[in-house]
Amino acid sequence: MSRSSVYGALGLALVLAGVSGCSSKKPAMYEHENFDDSGTFSRSFSVSEAGSCEAARRALLSQGYIITSSDANQVAGNKSFQQSAENHMQISFNITCVPDMSDKQRSTMFANALQDRYTLKKSNTSASLGVGVLGSVSMPIGSSDDSMVKVASETVTAPQFYDRYFALVESYLPKPKKVKKPEAPVEPAKAEPPAQDLGLPEPVPAPQASAETAPAPAGAAQSPAASQPAAFAPATEAPAAPVVDDSHSSQPVAPPVEAAPIQVQQPEAPAEPAPAGS
Repeated sequence: MSRSSVYGALGLALVLAGVSGCSSKKPAMYEHENFDDSGTFSRSFSVSEAGSCEAARRALLSQGYIITSSDANQVAGNKSFQQSAENHMQISFNITCVPDMSDKQRSTMFANALQDRYTLKKSNTSASLGVGVLGSVSMPIGSSDDSMVKVASETVTAPQFYDRYFALVESYLPKPKKVKKPEAPVEPAKAEPPAQDLGLPEPVPAPQASAETAPAPAGAAQSPAASQPAAFAPATEAPAAPVVDDSHSSQPVAPPVEAAPIQVQQPEAPAEPAPAGS
């Protein structure tokens, strides 16, 4: 066999191998679904399902999403993006909240985002004119209709996208209420035992002063304070008390003055005459 025939056979084999490789089927998209617990589309929170779904709804509202439906355990919303004059994109969020089986105060949130792409489609319509002899004739006179047509739809699978969303949801979760510490009960003051129990004598009560004091006699001497001259009066004097006529009221009666004893004067003795001088 000549060398040229060998090279031709090798070339034909390579061509056939290339054609067979191109004609082999590509793996289907569902073959990439591993159904592993990657945690990309779910998060667990320490609140009830109603509280987590309410936080999810507020997170969507804070980013400009339009809420299409909302209840205690489901929330749906969408947001539109204009990429160019003829291309339009829409992201639709679907969120479901379920309680944990072991703890009713905890819940798991499942979220997935669907990305739909639309493009502008123009359709021209021409007017036709019918003539009896010639038949129908199409005229260039017409109108054009523009409409958005969905050209693609895909679920967002980027883990960073959902990480940012769940972090925003966590900031809207209800804060736990602070539990006030119970105050320590105040012990009542212990009553002191009586003196008899302690072996001490009971205190003797002091005699009470008589309510009324005897009136001082009229001839009693004045107190030293009354005999002293009055102190210097201040510049501002208090107004004098009104004079009350108590002539008809009861007054203490002074005791009668005792009579002085009678003194007897004795006559003076006559003076003796002086002796005469010798």
